[in-house]
Formats: sequence, structure tokens, C-alpha cells
Amino acid sequence: MVFLLLLLVSLGVFVCSCARLLKALSIGTGDNRFDNWGARLRKVLIIAFGQSKLFRDPVAGLMHFFIFWGFVILLSAVLEGIIQGIDPQFTLKALLGPLFPPLAVSQEIIGSLVILSCLFALTRWYVLPPKRFYGREITGHIRREASVILLLILTIMISMFGANAARMASAAQVDPARFVSGRLAGFFNGCAPAHLWFERFWWIHILVILGFLNYLPYSKHLHVLTSIPNVFFSSLRPRGELKALSFTDESAEKYGASDVPDLSWKQILDGFTCTDCGRCTAVCPASITGKLLSPRKIIMNIRERTSELAPILRKRKPSEELVTHRLLDSFIAEEELWDCTTCRACMEECPVMIEHVPAIIDMRRYLVLTESRFPKELISAFKNLETAYNPWGFDPESRMEWAQGLDVRTMAQSDGKPEILFWVGCAGAYDSRYRKVSRAMVTLLNAADVKFAVLGTEEKCNGDPARRSGNEYLAQMLMTENVDTLNRYGIKKIVAACPHCFNTLKNEYPQLGGNYEVVHYSELLNQMIGSGRLKFSTQVAQTAVFHDSCYAGRYNGIYDAPRRLLAHSGVRLTEMARSRSKGLCCGAGGARMFMEERAGKRINIERTEEALGLNPATIATECPFCLTMLSDGLKAKNSDERVLVRDVAEILADALL
Repeated sequence: MVFLLLLLVSLGVFVCSCARLLKALSIGTGDNRFDNWGARLRKVLIIAFGQSKLFRDPVAGLMHFFIFWGFVILLSAVLEGIIQGIDPQFTLKALLGPLFPPLAVSQEIIGSLVILSCLFALTRWYVLPPKRFYGREITGHIRREASVILLLILTIMISMFGANAARMASAAQVDPARFVSGRLAGFFNGCAPAHLWFERFWWIHILVILGFLNYLPYSKHLHVLTSIPNVFFSSLRPRGELKALSFTDESAEKYGASDVPDLSWKQILDGFTCTDCGRCTAVCPASITGKLLSPRKIIMNIRERTSELAPILRKRKPSEELVTHRLLDSFIAEEELWDCTTCRACMEECPVMIEHVPAIIDMRRYLVLTESRFPKELISAFKNLETAYNPWGFDPESRMEWAQGLDVRTMAQSDGKPEILFWVGCAGAYDSRYRKVSRAMVTLLNAADVKFAVLGTEEKCNGDPARRSGNEYLAQMLMTENVDTLNRYGIKKIVAACPHCFNTLKNEYPQLGGNYEVVHYSELLNQMIGSGRLKFSTQVAQTAVFHDSCYAGRYNGIYDAPRRLLAHSGVRLTEMARSRSKGLCCGAGGARMFMEERAGKRINIERTEEALGLNPATIATECPFCLTMLSDGLKAKNSDERVLVRDVAEILADALL
């Protein structure tokens, strides 16, 4: 009777805690995440149960894998203990019969591994804590809370082994499947009656489990409950797509997010799911180089503000003081949001699929569209995009000057539809350095006998700088005008050299009716090589390191294509430690290309130093922003002029000679 009362009270408190969390989610805006259950369940199997994200850090990943699966497998032992509180004679062995030995062996193995993992984790916390918690990110409460959870898990495991051992000792019969507990049974010989030890261990086991259950909703380990739902509800949209704002409601008082109720329920769930592990901040280029931004802090601030505001909103209308005390400014500083390069490294590392970048962009949108607060450098960029259709303010009529001396046709000049449209981009048309890449592209396309055309003066900025800097209205204006032009010409296939153009055309133009087959130039040229249309007569015998563009790599999964092109050209490629999905941003994404970098170390310097550490002859890139940032990094380091930054297309064009 005591146990039943305790069980009912514990479950009641737990249900009330869960109801509180669900009500907190309800203060957010709607977001349909209930589509395509098959894909969502596959993601849960791979990421949640397979722990695939955690294995990006092999040591911590293996440790967490055993703890996680310990919980899953040992739920059977927990269930057995609870039923024994009602029926003391109940055992899984009697219920399962011949199926019991494999389960018992699994419990013994996993239980032992969980104990070892917990001991290792405790040692790691106090002897050699993870580097991601060094500096301002480590606080005493994080270590204390982690220790409490690990000690509770240890107690659950030890009490389970103790109860199993005492039960076998009292029955004077050792179960061979319980090979760990069986060895421990001998310790009870000569002690007080073994059945009393069984009851003691059983009560410890049950009390700690029920206490642990009700502690979780109020601890940083709430992710034990929310991580699987958060993975299930994670976005199935293309990784490079930002959700569009609707401007059809003219009565809307604001756009973007200034406080928790402006965020979606999924973004609030992200806050509750954050494990406080710091993996996101450890790979953030802004944080690495000493800037204010910490992706971990952004998400934890969402959780803190939700916990503060939700109970009040559920009871009454918030006071004016509570409204002015909001997520933006009161918890998250404007500077933090503008530090973000939108490189997506935080989202790539997060083991529970938290979506940091969309939340940051939503707050940027509020600053720009509702309060007109943004870095002063963006004033000219926005004006230039609106009036000259490029961020630098060059004359739109000069957009074709890059092609002087080349036989490049515009769509207006083409007879019939070309095989492909070459999207030149603003950098490819106006930047004096990147014009060479556009010309190299023409050389390669002609060598492959690809019938192509360009839009010429009809092409406008794709909208990426405006959208990533929060000026969604300007972005949609540019995107809509480009879609109208592309659809008027009946364009079906587009190749882009700039990953930012490529990502926006491919993943975001469909929002506005622009549905095209969009390929990055590295993909197209590999196709041309594979079909025999593009051949090389020489080899570029030099050593190079390759810098992955965030918008080609993490956003669109293009890692091998540019490397294969370098191999075809004869380049000897060496890899930086931070490469592929772990590559470090150049610092120009998220419209940072058009803003000054005043705090901390420059991100491009950090990346340039890493590249120079391998003593390359060439730093190879696939993006105009990366090329500019790394070239500036070389100048700042006073590097030997024999080290060059070159686009893959330029290197490949050399191999045609």
C-alpha cells in the first residue's frame, strides 16, 4: 500500500510537470511538423537511437551510447521492480521462460557498461573536462548538475545489481545468465538475512527511479524526455532553406521574433531539449574567435525566458513591464545576433537536432523589419540591393563587362533555349578578382561544348544577403523579380558558381514559384568529365589545401565533387583538420561579408592560419566570399606571395592548356 501510494503520487507529479511543459509550448506560433511520419521515424532511428550525431566526438559518443542504451534495455528491470512492489513474487524469468536468459545477459552487460561510463564521465568532469566547457562557457552549476545525474544513474545501476544478487543469495540459487550479479551474491553469505538486503536494495532502486523521474523536468537533463520528440519534429525541409515570411497581412504590427511567443512551438521545444553540452558553441566560428555569440546561450536563453513568461501568460495578460522585459535585449544582445555567420556548424554538431540559425534569423528579421536596427554597414548594402540590384552599388548596366572578349550570349540574344543557364552572380559580374572565375567557367563550359547563356543585365542579386541579414521584404522583392525573368524565358536548368546563389536558387526560389534544376558548377563539371565531354591535356602539379564552403558543404552536402575536380587537374590535395562537415567558416556568410568584424580575432585569419600550417602552394576554394576572405587573410599575415588563393574552376581551366 505504501508503494502504491508513492507510485501514484510520483506519476501524478510527473504528469503535471509534463502538462506544464506542453502548455509552455502552446504560447509559441504554429508550425506543421506532423508530415511524413516515415522520414521522421527513420531520423529518430538513426539520430536518437543510433546516436549518430554524438559519435562525431568518438569518446563522448561511445560513453553516451552505453548510457542511453542502458536506459532503454534496463527499462525491463525497472518494470520488473515496479510490478514486484505490487506482487513480490513476480519475476521476468517466470513470465518470459526461455526468452529470459538473453534479456538477463543484456541487462548484466549493459548495466556494467553504464557503471563504467558514469565513472568515466565523472572522472572526465573533474579531472579533464571537455574543452567546449573551458572559459566563460563552464560554470559550477553545470558540473554539479551533471554530477547529480551521473550519481543517480550509478545508484540505480548499483541497486539493481544489489537486488539481483541478494535475491539469488536468499534463494541459494545462482542464475548463470546473471553472471555479474551471481558473483556479487557471495558477499551476502554470513550477513543479515539476504531477503532483507533484497528489500533494502529494491527500495533504494525504486525511490531513486521515481525521484529521478520527477527531477528530470526541472533539470538540464530534461532532454532525456524531450530529445526523441525533438528529433522526430526536426525539419525535413532542405537544410539550406529559411522559412519565408508572409507579407499579405497588412494589419501585422511586427515581423520576426522579439520574444518567445513570436517563436514557433518547435523553437520553444528546442530550448527545453538543449542538453547544455556546448558542442554548438565549441564549433561556432564567432565564439572560437572571441566574439559575444554563443549558440548554446541563445537556446538556453529561450528556455529561461519561456520558463519565466509561460506561467504568467497562461494565467493573465502580461504587464507592460513584462512585455518590455523580453527575450531580445533583456536576454539576448543585438550584437550576439549579428555575430552569426549562419555557417550551420552549430546545427551540424547538435546531437538533438536543435535549429539555432532559424531562431537567430527570426530575431534579425524583427530588428530589421520592425525596429530598423542593424549594423550601419548594411544601410548602403540594402540601398544598393534595392536600387542597383547588387550589394556594392555597381551600375546594373555594367553587369556584362566581365565577359568582354568572350562569345557569351544572353538569353535575350539566344536562338532557342540553351542547354543550361549560367547564373553569374554579383561577385562573378562585378568583383575584379572573381571575374576571373566567371571567365574560367566560360572556358570550361565551351571546352565541354555546353550550350549555355546568361541573363546579363536582367540578372539581379539572388536575395541571399538580404534574407540572411533579416531584410526579408527586400529579399522577396529580388527573388520575385528573378523568378519572373527566369519563368519568362522558360528556364529549366541552372548552373551557379557561387554557393550562396546556388543554395538560394535551389532551396528557396521554389517558395515563390521558381522551380528549376539547380546544380553547383563542381557537380556539372564532374558530369561532363564522366561523360567524356571535358578532357584535360596537362596536369597542375602543385600542393593545395581545400577550404569547404559552408553553403556548398553543410547546407547542400557537396564535399566530394570539388575534390574530384582537383584530383582530375593533378593537384596533390592535403586536408585541414577542420574540413568537410567540420570545416571552419571563412567569416563571410549571413551577410557578414558586408559588415565590419570588430570584436575578437578575425575569423578569416583563424582559417588562413590553419591553411598555412600545411605549407600549401595554393588554397583552393569554391566560393567568391571564401576567396575574398582567405585572400584578405593572406595579406594580413604578410604571407609569401607564392601562396595563392584560387577557385577550383581556375585550377581546372589551367589543366585544359
